Amino acid sequence: MAAEGCEEEMSGNGELEESSAMEASDDPALSPTEMAVNSEENGSLAVAPEAPVGPDPATFTMPQAAEDEEGELPADFERLWKAAHDNPQDFTSWTDLLQYCEQESHVTASRRALEAFLVRYPLCYGYWKKFADLERRAGYNNKAEEVCVQGLQAIPLSVDLWIHYINLLLGTLDMNLPESPTRIRSVFEDAVVAAGLDFHSDRLWDLYVEWEKEQGNMKNAAAVLDRVLKVPTQLYNTHYDKFKEHLNGHEPKEVLSPEEYEELRALCRQSQKAERAERAQEEEEEERPPGEEEPATPEGTDSEELMQKIREQVLIRRDKVYQDNEGEVRKRWHYEDAIKRPYFHVKPLDRHQLRSWHSYLDWEIAQLSNDTKDPQDPQQDPNQAATEGSEVTAQPQEQSEDAAVATDDHRVRILFERCLIACALYEEFWTRYTQYLEPQSVDEARAVFKRACEIHLIYKPNIHMQWATFEERHGDLTEARRVLEALEKTLPGLAVVRLRRAALERRAGQLDQSEALLQEAVAESKEKPTLHAFYSIKLARLLLKLGRNPSRARAVLQEALEISPDNDKLHLNLLELEVSGDPWASAEAVQECVTRALAAPLAPHTKILFSQRGLQFAEDYSNSIQSVLSVYEEHQKLLKELGGTKREAENGDEDPEKLSKSEDGTAVAVSAPTMPHVPITTPPPPVMGTDATSQAAYGGYGSWYQQPQYGSYGYQNTWNYNQGYYPPS
Repeated sequence: MAAEGCEEEMSGNGELEESSAMEASDDPALSPTEMAVNSEENGSLAVAPEAPVGPDPATFTMPQAAEDEEGELPADFERLWKAAHDNPQDFTSWTDLLQYCEQESHVTASRRALEAFLVRYPLCYGYWKKFADLERRAGYNNKAEEVCVQGLQAIPLSVDLWIHYINLLLGTLDMNLPESPTRIRSVFEDAVVAAGLDFHSDRLWDLYVEWEKEQGNMKNAAAVLDRVLKVPTQLYNTHYDKFKEHLNGHEPKEVLSPEEYEELRALCRQSQKAERAERAQEEEEEERPPGEEEPATPEGTDSEELMQKIREQVLIRRDKVYQDNEGEVRKRWHYEDAIKRPYFHVKPLDRHQLRSWHSYLDWEIAQLSNDTKDPQDPQQDPNQAATEGSEVTAQPQEQSEDAAVATDDHRVRILFERCLIACALYEEFWTRYTQYLEPQSVDEARAVFKRACEIHLIYKPNIHMQWATFEERHGDLTEARRVLEALEKTLPGLAVVRLRRAALERRAGQLDQSEALLQEAVAESKEKPTLHAFYSIKLARLLLKLGRNPSRARAVLQEALEISPDNDKLHLNLLELEVSGDPWASAEAVQECVTRALAAPLAPHTKILFSQRGLQFAEDYSNSIQSVLSVYEEHQKLLKELGGTKREAENGDEDPEKLSKSEDGTAVAVSAPTMPHVPITTPPPPVMGTDATSQAAYGGYGSWYQQPQYGSYGYQNTWNYNQGYYPPS
């Protein structure tokens, strides 16, 4: 849709150029009636209300292009085509291409552009209409129908697209053939099942009623009106007015089902007889003139009075349904009024709109929970067959409760699908939908993940990782691997994806495969020292902790240090590896690590830290006081060279202005000792792999994840695992 204040911008749904009427409908300031045109959903082309989950992307294919005689493409087509394909996420490039093709009136170019565009943006219902009209104008009516069917598979809650499809059939089918009305009625039924519960579906219901009247099927028209009386829509009151007008304009026998008509006829006849008996009893006291008798009604005929009584009884029954439905509309009106953009567009929604959708979903789900615990005034499914919809009979309590819960669940799903049109580019709503569906059906939740990741959120990694976690949780490791591999191909170089793949193989017991993935990452990242160091540390930890092979882990870190000698994280991890080994055998290796770090181009405070660690190790594990003093003297020299103080050496305190406190709490200065002694060093840090200071010990890569090349993906914590393993509730 056109953005507010930008009247010349093409609509996100391709409606701006069709007519002045469509321009009005695309204006952000929509009237309640116009909003009905723009209410559409991304779900399935359902044949029953129990499964309104979206289409399988694997079956989403464009119809074969019809042959035409146009050969050479317009002059600027290739330039605009290349611009769109070089940056497929640039919506403006696509709309420029489509506008140009439409202006040139070139069938081949328009077909190619629309096919490519709708694969990437299937929620733009206006472009499906343009595509169908293109094929119809070219004389390919069958292709036009196929385009509409494909569009409705992608966005089955588009009331506007359903109406366009039905009008296409009405204009192309031979209505003199007996099968044509049957097919039209079947399409109407599919339409009201898929989109009939939309709050703005009034135009679809009205078209269905009027078509049945045109066919002379007054009972079917009344049955459709009966059904819509139970659906909370924006123009709910007009449907009741039309029902009363329809009932008063025809004999009750012509509009009511045979069962209901006979029931009400018998009831009203019995009522008439009772009234006549009462009047006769009152008139017994009065003498009738000789020869005058009470007029009799011929047997087998229904008087106008009887017909009027039947109409009154019909309206009494429908009035209860209408009042209940009015209450449902009032509950939803505030939420519906807060939704200002119910259609798809690539432009971001403001926070108020996102909160409105969340609030609406919260309320609808709460209604389902309340009805499950204590259902009140249950209603039948508004999408029953026509004969069932026209009957208003008391149902057994248990069946009524089940019907109410099923109906409310369907309403929740419909609302989710509506939300996923306006909010198709927001992962949070897809995640919430899968969480709602998963307890009911794993396959339906999987279909939503598939639709999100393969159509709408191709470049959003979090939802893909949640999908992989979902598949792993349900035991499908093959699919989990496929999802992560596909994501890594789409977003190469994303470290967290490679780590997820390695962790998946490790949990599956494939330690060799996990190691191979990390080794591959190390080999491929040699041109990026920071990334290479990161993967090297991960591989070394795997080899040390799970592979029980410290020599290979040491070799990995040493090789990484040859590429990145200034990486303090590598030095620190190598030191921790040596410290965590046998203290008698690793004393020399520890000192080598310290010496290597002191010779490397590291920051002064980092060198002091390594020197302190070496001193601490010597103090804890050395079997000679001379060796301890030797290390201590080297440490003192380093402090003098780097501007340190004696107090820092003794207490590990980096703030020279801090004072120690005596036993009575008074601050006293610390004087330097007159002779060497065994220093009181800071407590040693935990060894490699412990929890307390692991992030610091292994390099503090939390800030590394925030670098520009990965910050755009929204990783806000060190390892970002909670984004996929624990999706937001």
